[in-house]
Amino acid sequence: MKSLLKKGFNALDSLFSKVFTPAWNPMYQLGALSFFYFWIVAITGVYLFIFFETSITGAHASMEYISVEQWYLGGIMRSFHRYASAAMGVCVTLHLVREYAMDRYSGVRWFSWVSGIPLLWLLFASSIGGYWLVWDIQAQYIALLTAQWFDWLPIMVDPMASNFLNEAALSDRFFSLLVFLHIGIPLSLLLGMFIHIKRITGARTNPAKGLAAGTLLAMLVLSLWQPAMSQAPANLDMTITEVGLDWIFLNPYTLIGSWGPGQTWALLVGLSSFLTIIPWLPSKREKQTPVAVVDPENCNGCGWCLADCPYEAVTMKVHDYKKGHQQSVVDPDLCISCGICAGACPSSSPFRHVDELTTGISIPGFHIKELLSLTENKLHGLSTDKPRIMVYGCDHGSVLDDMASTNIATISMPCTALVPPAFIDYVLRKDLADGVMISGCCEGDCHYRLGNEWMNQRFSKERMPILRTRVPRDKVRLRWLGVQGTKQLGREVAEFQAHLEEEQLDFVELSNE
Repeated sequence: MKSLLKKGFNALDSLFSKVFTPAWNPMYQLGALSFFYFWIVAITGVYLFIFFETSITGAHASMEYISVEQWYLGGIMRSFHRYASAAMGVCVTLHLVREYAMDRYSGVRWFSWVSGIPLLWLLFASSIGGYWLVWDIQAQYIALLTAQWFDWLPIMVDPMASNFLNEAALSDRFFSLLVFLHIGIPLSLLLGMFIHIKRITGARTNPAKGLAAGTLLAMLVLSLWQPAMSQAPANLDMTITEVGLDWIFLNPYTLIGSWGPGQTWALLVGLSSFLTIIPWLPSKREKQTPVAVVDPENCNGCGWCLADCPYEAVTMKVHDYKKGHQQSVVDPDLCISCGICAGACPSSSPFRHVDELTTGISIPGFHIKELLSLTENKLHGLSTDKPRIMVYGCDHGSVLDDMASTNIATISMPCTALVPPAFIDYVLRKDLADGVMISGCCEGDCHYRLGNEWMNQRFSKERMPILRTRVPRDKVRLRWLGVQGTKQLGREVAEFQAHLEEEQLDFVELSNE
């Protein structure tokens, strides 16, 4: 099941990257889009509240005035409010399913996963409350079913359904309560959303500007083409025989009507409970490697590992024995074993004049000295009949197994950001290879969130440690294609090798002249 979901999302990712470019791919920004839609709903909601009348007779009439008489502004605001809510529901659902399919829910990620479950309930409660406020026949239908649903619970003292027996039984105070809930629940949702990203470094809460602008334009077109409108006004003295339901947020109500309240409670609570315990299910848990280890003798307290850690697993303390210095500390409960910190450490340079390359921070099982030894061993055995290429890859990105040849060496690791820029400098300066290719997860969709972004910044000299200016850029390529881009990476490696061969021939010709 999970593998099928992953293949499906990989196909969607590739499609959207071709249509929107990776930087604007909505599949990589589902969380940010959810925040974006929330703010649209909040801003438009404030405008609608100004004209909304909290009374039995005024609620529907005021919404009709906004939609019809003030269609040029109020109507668009209502449509934005409606469609942004639906879009947020879709994005949140896709975000949950995609994180599950990509194995991004267990280990230290459990906090973000578990804290997201109550957000689903708050999101649905916020949206359903909005439908009630319109007080049309759809609102009447879901109000009666909601009353039956909650009356089934033994905690209810006075039946909710008694408030909807007829028109005379309902008071204007009911709408005042609805408005209070429709403001309070979204505020709780917003607080929960920020708690949800608490343990994430540099969490993205805003989508790319181009994607945001395109979203607003599409929503405007949709609002003008198909404006959000109310159904017929509610009337508790009449029985509802036919009603159109919104299937994004109101799908549970079909279950309440066909299954009954008890079974629906069992399904929703059971599903929520199951989602909550998923990170600890043995068969589903992501395999974790040993956490990063700090070597005080080689740690100078620069803080680069602190700045680069995606999950705030690194903090600083007073150095154990170097006076006036700080020292990195790793929280094993937060470390995700990506190795990005090792790639950021300034002591991870093979140019250091030491007998053995020992770094301030490293990942057991994939220490920098082991990566250096593996690199040298693989490159020393390459044939020189064609340009030699060193390909560093990511275990979650393009598969490198079939790319190795007599002229091409490949090494895969937890995250490509584990490779210090000094390694590329070392490989080329020592003439161990003629070119270096860095590959990994798709741009904007790193399995460890920030690996390929940090590598881009290190190579462009925006982030320490940088790739030095002396390194010829035409001999280094970064390709973030993901597992779905494995075949494309193979073609690009071949093209890179042909490019290097052409350069070598040009150099020989110039030398002979």
